[in-house]
Amino acid sequence: MIASQATDELLRTLVLILDLGGTFAFALSGAMAGVRRRLDIFGVLVLSFAAATFGGVMRDVVIGAIPPAALQDWRYLAVSLVAGLLCFFWSALIEKLRNPVRMLDAMGLALFAVAGTEKALAFGLSPVMAALLGMLTGIGGGVARDVLLAEIPAVLRSELYAVAALAGAAVVVVGTLLHFPVIITVVCGGLVCFGLRMMAIRRQWQLPVAHDHAETPPGKR
Repeated sequence: MIASQATDELLRTLVLILDLGGTFAFALSGAMAGVRRRLDIFGVLVLSFAAATFGGVMRDVVIGAIPPAALQDWRYLAVSLVAGLLCFFWSALIEKLRNPVRMLDAMGLALFAVAGTEKALAFGLSPVMAALLGMLTGIGGGVARDVLLAEIPAVLRSELYAVAALAGAAVVVVGTLLHFPVIITVVCGGLVCFGLRMMAIRRQWQLPVAHDHAETPPGKR
């Protein structure tokens, strides 16, 4: 009984740490995108909070964890605001990183994918549904950021975005089914998601893209 309570407490703490890490990474990603669009400080902070919390809110609503953690725990708001202010005032330093928005987005994607999967499993969802919800948690922040900036969401056009999140979530599910230590499963799942996403960006790996065959080729006009 005591061991079970300790395991549950460890899992809750781990999900919280992963959630806050993903919140910070996605908040930086959203804020940097807002800075590049030359939004004012309020716009940058709104974009930061939306990108940081949307995926987690969707996850909690789906599994019935109401009110969502991001809306009842002050730490989520604090982390997203701090990240937004860092980007607004010191964006030049962050811009020195190569593709900072994409890298931070990949970090948030990985952290949220594994955290979402673990929380879904803890709420009793089946392995397949838990992996899908982990993917949904991972892609939610990026979708919110892109929609607010009037862009096509990266998940619909980018290099292995949702696929990377699903791969990381699947690793977590398989590790849990095989009774591997939870730390090992989340670290491996996060590394798989982040590594696959960054490799896809670097090597421009993409799923097949739809073509409009009704368009007239340029040479035949």
